[in-house]
Amino acid sequence: MAEQKRDYYEVLGVSKGATDADLKKAYRSLAKKYHPDMNPVDKEAEQRIKEVNEAYAILSDAEKRQQYDQFGHAAFEAGGAGSGGGFGGMDFGDIFSSFFGGGFGGFGGGGGSSRNRAIPGEDVYARVVLSFEEAVFGCKKEISFNRVEACGDCKGSGAAPGTSPETCETCRGTGQVTVRTQTPFGMMQQSRACSGCRGTGKIVRTPCKNCRGSGYVKLTKTMEFTIPAGIDNGNRIVQRGMGSAGRNGGPHGDLIIEVKVRPHAIFEREGNHIYCEIPITFTQAALGAEIDIPTLDGKEKFTVPEGTQGGAVFTLRGKGIADVNTKRKGDLILTLTVEVPKNLSQKQKELLQEFAKSCGEANNQKSSGFFKKLFGNKN
Repeated sequence: MAEQKRDYYEVLGVSKGATDADLKKAYRSLAKKYHPDMNPVDKEAEQRIKEVNEAYAILSDAEKRQQYDQFGHAAFEAGGAGSGGGFGGMDFGDIFSSFFGGGFGGFGGGGGSSRNRAIPGEDVYARVVLSFEEAVFGCKKEISFNRVEACGDCKGSGAAPGTSPETCETCRGTGQVTVRTQTPFGMMQQSRACSGCRGTGKIVRTPCKNCRGSGYVKLTKTMEFTIPAGIDNGNRIVQRGMGSAGRNGGPHGDLIIEVKVRPHAIFEREGNHIYCEIPITFTQAALGAEIDIPTLDGKEKFTVPEGTQGGAVFTLRGKGIADVNTKRKGDLILTLTVEVPKNLSQKQKELLQEFAKSCGEANNQKSSGFFKKLFGNKN
């Protein structure tokens, strides 16, 4: 009876002044929430989706909405909503199709084509471990990975060689069967996966032994790849179309290679810059010297300025790593550390003491300046 029905606006959770866009948004949300595919054994959800469909069928039609606003549910008691019984002959599958492209399953006859749509293959992952030098200069590496491929024996059909899959007689190859049910709101129809072919539309009488009728097998592949110069730890190399095979004519997935770079004994990398700590002697720091330093291209000469302090930083432009994309090189940043001599002989100690006595403020400006700030010019 009309008085037992909930207000259509309440059912959709909108106000009476709701726009068409508001109605569509509310209906889409509720249709997904209560759709039979999402709640296969929930009787309450089944009742709610019928209620939601009924409300939207009325309120989305301008003429019926006007009648409902004026007379309420009584406007549709005689013969149902609109002329012709039910909801004017409306198939709720049409409503779902307009929102979900027929691929949401459940209502209407649009679910069959979605079952057989082209499905892209899955991406597969592999890891490659590189030395610091291999990452900097690039190299070739053999990489093993697992991927799904169409069975070579049956060519992906799942049927034993010499046989072919047969069209399912139950669903006539659609992969779907339609169930019609008479309800108080009219005739409802619902599409379900065909139990005879499990939604594939095909029956394999004699399965392929190699893939056991699936049409696909998992194989281990080993291939050689070029690792670009400048690749860094944590980077990924994507090989398009090298992943698992798609289904129903869908494209292959991608192979994604994760890069792990072993640390270097001397260099540390940050982006395209490399850092290196160079120890020098007290004498080299005081008097200056020409020393050998390591670079990516081998040893090079470097001049230590006279009076170099421990922790001094020098930047050699363009001596870093080439960017993997732009090929522009970073810098080599050197930090010089002064090594204080240990295990001095008595003679060496005496010489150093004499040296210290001979040094004045001009030779140790930082030290003398520090104590002046601390204690002032006290005599």
